[in-house]
Amino acid sequence: MYQTILQKIKSVSHSNTSLLVAIDGRCASGKTTLAHSLQKKLNCNVIHMDYFFLRPEQITEQRLSQPGGNVDYERFYEEVIVPLKNNKEFHYHRYDCHKEIMSETIFVPLCPITIIEGSYSCHPTLQKHYDLKIFLSVEPQEQINRIKKRNGEIAVNTFRQKWIPLEEYYFSTYNVKENCDLYFQT
Repeated sequence: MYQTILQKIKSVSHSNTSLLVAIDGRCASGKTTLAHSLQKKLNCNVIHMDYFFLRPEQITEQRLSQPGGNVDYERFYEEVIVPLKNNKEFHYHRYDCHKEIMSETIFVPLCPITIIEGSYSCHPTLQKHYDLKIFLSVEPQEQINRIKKRNGEIAVNTFRQKWIPLEEYYFSTYNVKENCDLYFQT
């Protein structure tokens, strides 16, 4: 998987702007781990979609009824995509969804490669901006085992009842896996 991704990145590289790579997929499929491995190897930027979830004041029934509607794509576009497409270094604001507050401001230097990591990163409003889209999947029981290990036994029910169904709704509605350039079962 790793070598395939590195070869694909090399084949789609260009010199005019930063290469944008999105890693989407099921929770606990290894998106963050893969992004950090690539970051070490390629010395690139990594931006986490988790920092762009909706703030409480943005949450409406209408917004949450949309597949992937729990992410602030508008802010992501303005704070991340626009400066990247303009070949500029930039800052973005990290939203801490556990504390429900805007947290630190993160500086992103200009870099030849930027990885956007996380569920919902391949939303249709963003897909056209990426040079490479990767989808990671995981078998359901392995997914639960990884969630238990990562988040604890208590969190498993929240993932089963809330987060996994929301992701699956988003994946199936927008054919996310099928619209990605690479697919891996982890």
